[in-house]
Amino acid sequence: MGSAKIAVSLILFGGLGSALAHPASAAPAQEPAAQQQSSASRLVGAVTAIDGKSLTVKPDSGAPTTVTISDTARILQTAPGAKTLAGATPIQLTDLAVGDRVLMAIHPSADGSAPIASTIIAVKQAAIAQEQKTEQADWQHRGVGGIVKTVDASAGTVTVAAGSRILTVHVTPKTIVRRYDPESIKFSDARPSTLDQIHPGDQLRARGDRSPDSSEVTADEIIAGSFRNIAGLVVATDAAGNTVTVNDLATKKPVVIRITADSQMHKLPPTMAQTLAARFKSGGSGRAGAAPQAAPAAAAPSENGQGEHPGGGQRSGDLSQFLQRTPALQLSELHKGDAVMVVATQGTPDAATAVTLLAGVEPILTASASQNMFSASWNLGGGGGEEGTQ
Repeated sequence: MGSAKIAVSLILFGGLGSALAHPASAAPAQEPAAQQQSSASRLVGAVTAIDGKSLTVKPDSGAPTTVTISDTARILQTAPGAKTLAGATPIQLTDLAVGDRVLMAIHPSADGSAPIASTIIAVKQAAIAQEQKTEQADWQHRGVGGIVKTVDASAGTVTVAAGSRILTVHVTPKTIVRRYDPESIKFSDARPSTLDQIHPGDQLRARGDRSPDSSEVTADEIIAGSFRNIAGLVVATDAAGNTVTVNDLATKKPVVIRITADSQMHKLPPTMAQTLAARFKSGGSGRAGAAPQAAPAAAAPSENGQGEHPGGGQRSGDLSQFLQRTPALQLSELHKGDAVMVVATQGTPDAATAVTLLAGVEPILTASASQNMFSASWNLGGGGGEEGTQ
């Protein structure tokens, strides 16, 4: 889902809110003694079913869990991103709905049946969706990205190559730093991280306020990860297995690319591919991570639907946004001999999972401009907009 989803978990694991930091003390005096004495466990996930006082929750990982809501359970509703329970409001069990995110303190039942929930903190699905929409727009408006060149933890800076430009990302004590899971392409699977865990060669996106010349950004949030760039020709596709085999031009060896529901697949129209190839070959990729303005649809509608941002002025967007406006591609549309560029998880030498697959790139590979294009910020998507970046 994105940062809103992660924020719900932070309430749990950050020790915020006495009800969850000390779940035993939150158990009402009327609770059976066995429940008060047993240590509570914590469950975070999305509500998938409600049946009377029975609630089924699908955790972010693992199988769904069905719990029984205690008659004296404390049920609160809070806003996405809340850091404390100060603004939470009491609600009834009937106010919960499928799709809501919940954080629960649960206790084993005396008879060994479904565990019993004594505390529930909920974030409404509609509130999460609105938070994600707002956050995605902010990533698009204030996001930059590219390939990490240097990291200076003492100075709190990261230099990033975005196309032909170098920009400096400043990290403050308030900057949120996350790192992608090596085997996951989901933004929601990213884990809290630190500046010293960012390394040269990592792909990074940051959002924050830019300097007047866009060469520097003071980051509110950073997400980074080590991903794999593959460019080559399709050898075979397997619709049943959701894979495409690509002969990597760098290693001269086949790599099986797994396509998941979170993989983004697009195809460049021929004129767009030619324009990009020429622009990247000449090193004129525009501003940091920018889509070439001469390319078709480079100034597509943005927040106000007019190809301009609310503050006025033409907006080209970074390359990730530019590619989102290219036609979506289905696995069945790929054929042997097609040229593709892929950003994927590290995986193994002969297999990986696609983050983004771009077809129609023959002119780019012919122009030997693929590395320039990989260094632009199309690879990590919109950062928080996913789940696709989720």
